[in-house]
Amino acid sequence: MAPTIRPTFRRSLALLAGAAFLANVSFAGVVHAQATPPTNGPASVADLAQGLLDAVVNISTSQNVKDDEGAGPAPRAPDGSPFQEFFNDFFNKQKGKQGGNHNVNSLGSGFVIDPQGYIVTNNHVIEGADDIEVNFADGSKLKAKLIGTDTKTDLSVLKVEPKTPLKFVKFGDSSTMRIGDWVMAIGNPFGFGGSVTVGIISGRGRNINAGPYDNFIQTDAAINKGNSGGPLFNMKGEVIGINTAIISPSGGSIGIGFSVPSELAAGVVQQLREFGETRRGWLGVRIQPVTDDIADSLGLSSAKGALVAGVIKGGPVDDGSIKAGDVILKFDGKAVNEMRDLPRVVAESPVGKDVDVVVLRDGKEQTVKVKLGRLEDSDQAAANDADNKDGVINPDPSENQDMDEPDDDQTQPVPDGKGKPAEKTPDVKADTKNVLGLSLSLLSAETRKTFGIAESVDGVLVSEVAPGSLAAEKGLKAGDVIVEVAQEFMRSPDAVEAKVQSLKQEGRRNAQMMIASANGDLRFVAVPME
Repeated sequence: MAPTIRPTFRRSLALLAGAAFLANVSFAGVVHAQATPPTNGPASVADLAQGLLDAVVNISTSQNVKDDEGAGPAPRAPDGSPFQEFFNDFFNKQKGKQGGNHNVNSLGSGFVIDPQGYIVTNNHVIEGADDIEVNFADGSKLKAKLIGTDTKTDLSVLKVEPKTPLKFVKFGDSSTMRIGDWVMAIGNPFGFGGSVTVGIISGRGRNINAGPYDNFIQTDAAINKGNSGGPLFNMKGEVIGINTAIISPSGGSIGIGFSVPSELAAGVVQQLREFGETRRGWLGVRIQPVTDDIADSLGLSSAKGALVAGVIKGGPVDDGSIKAGDVILKFDGKAVNEMRDLPRVVAESPVGKDVDVVVLRDGKEQTVKVKLGRLEDSDQAAANDADNKDGVINPDPSENQDMDEPDDDQTQPVPDGKGKPAEKTPDVKADTKNVLGLSLSLLSAETRKTFGIAESVDGVLVSEVAPGSLAAEKGLKAGDVIVEVAQEFMRSPDAVEAKVQSLKQEGRRNAQMMIASANGDLRFVAVPME
């Protein structure tokens, strides 16, 4: 046997030596590496978890549902999410018999933020519940009262009445967390309770279309059914996220989970505790994205900021401090890199605060100061702004005093020679100009009637759009009204033609146009001039 074993041993030794040579390390180096404890991550989170488990709770809810109402509101991610069919809903429904009532029970997670019994969870964990019970790590149970909820961020605050102070955790600063940082989730997956999972931050600022203030932390820490509403900790034991949703075709974790960051959640939770509701800042503008074409038409080096498409009448900036056509680049010192950044930073700002807003206007940056209103007041402002839907404000009528008006014989019936006025057929092609594939004409009483254009809309009528033109590709259609070109009000087709020629001479590739629909809604379109 010895002859048989020896060659095998020698071959193995040769392979090891070759591997060591190729790796440029000695055998001693290999042994040393094996003996060195890992340094690229926590060797153990046992001590950290032990001090946090008591502050994480299991939330059980029940709801009495009539059978003719179905099985009750199906747990789901917020409306509009592109991942809605895959999101873990964190609920177990129990169907009752037809013809009577039945209870729907569900389990979720939460965490204590105050020794006196304040608890944070997700709104969808307790939404519609008739009864909320909090189960603690020591086996005790307490009935909970709903203090306040915010559907826009899917957060709720509960209150229990403990006999002794509770173990609690504190919020940390999620803005300091980086992709690759270690995090730990504790929750109640599948009803087990007190389960700990560890992972890293996989992404930041994720927009999953769950709400207007999406800014989720993405993590690969395992999050499953029942984790919803539970905390995501940093390695200091601070809450830097609230686990809310996952992508999961199977219902189990595949390593793509989303948490509401503490930088957003902490302020919402504080307001819910203090007021029982959220009190968000409100700017009172209607915005749209800055596309590459629009950026080029405005002379911006890159597509950034939020383009103001309209201002709500009676709102905080109805004093002219911010105008339609402005591009908001910074708000209260915070950069607005894309449109969705603005609603979030405004909402996070205190009501009544005076803030500096940097806008691009007429090709130049300037700073304006505005005083924020309250978001909930927007409903009243919208009611007062019935003639200007969604905050659209049309140009000041006084600006149109020198506007070329159609002659009386264009708007009044002409006698037919028999003493009776003749019925005039509207001719929207009369005196038209063709610019960039657009047939343009003056607005008149008859063209307004033909296209159903409101009296409050002023500008130059688009009577026809050439099929296949760049303007058609941008969505312009007959009946649209050009209100501005390059932030200059247009009074006639000649004015549009002259402005386009001027932009071409300046080397611009696109003409930024403010377009009004028939009912007055405004949007900005960058029409290529090539």
